[in-house]
Amino acid sequence: MDDDSLPAPRLAPFLPGAAELDGASGGAPEDAVTALYRAHALGLIRLAYVMLGDRAAAEDVVQDAFFGLYQRWERLSCSEKALPYVRSSVLNGCRSVLRRKLARETGSQDLLSVISAETAALAVEERREVMRLLRRLPDRQREVLVLRFYLELSDAEIARDMGIRQGTVRSTAHRALAAIGRALKET
Repeated sequence: MDDDSLPAPRLAPFLPGAAELDGASGGAPEDAVTALYRAHALGLIRLAYVMLGDRAAAEDVVQDAFFGLYQRWERLSCSEKALPYVRSSVLNGCRSVLRRKLARETGSQDLLSVISAETAALAVEERREVMRLLRRLPDRQREVLVLRFYLELSDAEIARDMGIRQGTVRSTAHRALAAIGRALKET
């Protein structure tokens, strides 16, 4: 998945009042959201994919987050808050999808794939195991690890996006890594 594979969102046909925006205000909210989408959608889709394990669901969550941003654009106090808003919306959307999935599955667990003897297959299986363990962490721990190691955000950025303190980010990451380490030693 590269940057060229992401088309710009086509907001105008789907949004109420978008036709008036083009004429009255020069399409400023639409232009701003489109620019933000082009710059960050790929990373946010990857974030959602890591959280959900389903590309289609990840794309839906990200599109919903940008739609929500567009609807609330005028209520943002400044444009610098747009990206943190979308990140938080993506995380919240992932939580909702996971809750619905859990309710449907009523506790059933994923079965591991058959492990091949080849080194390449082992590497793939190890990655799947880490992803499976990551998905089993409590929401906050999973989110902190994904934001830190996948999006490479600082503790301050993670704290801001999640609405928690930096110290909480560090202690949550420590507990999450320890839990994954223990689970990997067991397997």
